[in-house]
Amino acid sequence: MTDFETLRALADEGNEKAADKLADLADERSDLDTLNDLLDEGNDRAGEHLTRRAAATKDLRELQRISDAGYEEATEVLNTLL
Repeated sequence: MTDFETLRALADEGNEKAADKLADLADERSDLDTLNDLLDEGNDRAGEHLTRRAAATKDLRELQRISDAGYEEATEVLNTLL
């Protein structure tokens, strides 16, 4: 089992530290599918990474999606860009 698979399994069991590490690893790999899955699961670290990426490109639609998923910092960034 790879580190990624191990982290995913632990995250699926509710281990928040593993989920945060998984989000970091997914960000390093530019694995947006995993980041989006983690965001949907309420992972703040994934929201942080996705918000940073969307803010860098001023992707208002993506920031709105992240905000709608409950990540408040995306709302703050979105408000500064509007």
